[in-house]
Amino acid sequence: MIIENKGIKTDKFYVPPFTLNEGEIIIINLFNGPYFHETEMFLKDLFCGKTPHENVIIHKKMTFVEHFRESKFRDIFYPMTVGEYLKKNANPASPYSEKIYETEWINKKIKVNTLAGNPRRLLTLYSTLTKTQNIVFDLVGQDPMGAQEAYKIVKEVVKNGGSAILLDGYDDMKNDCTKYIELQWKQA
Repeated sequence: MIIENKGIKTDKFYVPPFTLNEGEIIIINLFNGPYFHETEMFLKDLFCGKTPHENVIIHKKMTFVEHFRESKFRDIFYPMTVGEYLKKNANPASPYSEKIYETEWINKKIKVNTLAGNPRRLLTLYSTLTKTQNIVFDLVGQDPMGAQEAYKIVKEVVKNGGSAILLDGYDDMKNDCTKYIELQWKQA
């Protein structure tokens, strides 16, 4: 067992109980809306162990697939390249450290800030997968095809013994996961 959730209740929402085991992918539908980002960050911190909660027991560390960000100064004067990003954020011993280069037009000298949402997200996903198979992720900033591609990569990792929680705003993949959970918003 990776995570045991006995139910998360706040003044705004309720997440029903679930367990996450090795080889499982859970989708938690947060329903897009004004509190999506705030709720996603709250749950990410719970599931990754940054914020303790009496009803969430973490048996194995989970890692959130962060979004690429750099300072405005660096973005303007010295933007990070794909090669630099991987050198700084990836484990070079992992086969995932070179996966981004399977996209024929991406090379080490491409500036990350010039990548569109899909390849930029794949870069951060692959980088995270070089270090762990247990992830919490989202598909924010990706088009439907990019979201499907990223999800397919995560499913392959899960099939090979990993585990994942997708914090999503839609239900389009609810029939393609181990467990599908809908966050229940409290009525105002």
